[in-house]
Amino acid sequence: RPGGNITRLLLSTVSDQAFVTLATNDVYCQGALVLGQSLREHRATRRLVVLVTPQVSNPLRVILSRVFDEVIEVNLIDSADYVHLAFLKRPDLGITLTKLHCWTLTHYSKCVFLDADTLVLSNIDELFDRREFSAAPDPGWPDCFNSGVFVFQPSLETHSLLLQHATDHGSFDGADQGLLNSFFSNWSTADIRKHLPFIYNLSSNTTYTYGPAFKQFGSSAKVVHFLGSSKPWTYKYNPQTGSVLEEGSGRADQHQTSFLNQWWGIYHRRILPLCENIRNKDHQGSPGHTVSILKPRS
Repeated sequence: RPGGNITRLLLSTVSDQAFVTLATNDVYCQGALVLGQSLREHRATRRLVVLVTPQVSNPLRVILSRVFDEVIEVNLIDSADYVHLAFLKRPDLGITLTKLHCWTLTHYSKCVFLDADTLVLSNIDELFDRREFSAAPDPGWPDCFNSGVFVFQPSLETHSLLLQHATDHGSFDGADQGLLNSFFSNWSTADIRKHLPFIYNLSSNTTYTYGPAFKQFGSSAKVVHFLGSSKPWTYKYNPQTGSVLEEGSGRADQHQTSFLNQWWGIYHRRILPLCENIRNKDHQGSPGHTVSILKPRS
């Protein structure tokens, strides 16, 4: 295959378990692609699944299919009646209800969900030894979990109960994290085994709040989560110097720079060539189509 294609490692795969993420538009596809490739590079032995909304363009779906085993469209408008009803009653929770579709993946016995703005730094297959609902504490309010990484068991019954909860109670933060915390409300007290260590969902800006802990434990991080409005793709990256600059701001924090460099390294080394290869093929076959890609800028 051409060099731009992702070479999948020949590993024995547990076919009834999966890592799952969600891309709601073409921009977040960039994050999903890097996440998927980071899982591959760290020899994940579970299948990789990405949920996409109708807003994701066909060219990006083609690229996603080169990294993920399954690309599944999730469309609330065309969903079962109870899903559509929940969406009509709570349109403000549209993206949240979309994320809840991960519970409908009942051809898998257990899954690990990772937000598209996370990056895997080492093998995390051991998360499949955990039970639903396992998650790491949120840095802003540790009695709540952060919903960027969690272990779950697909179930249509759980999905229906979550939708009913969303319809009846909404979400205290207007997003999936508030909804899931109120649904799995005993997470903070019931079973410490369902508390994932912070290294499985390390916020990239944690060093601002507790530098000594990062110095002690940061090197053990397994998943970094780019929380907040600044995502890796909103930075300027120079592959020659490895410098990372935020739009309209100065150089990124030293620790963040390390994580951002790893993200951009995967994008520049593996994803960008794949995008360009598919775009070139697309141009040859049907002029006028383009694939939205992010080019590193100096």
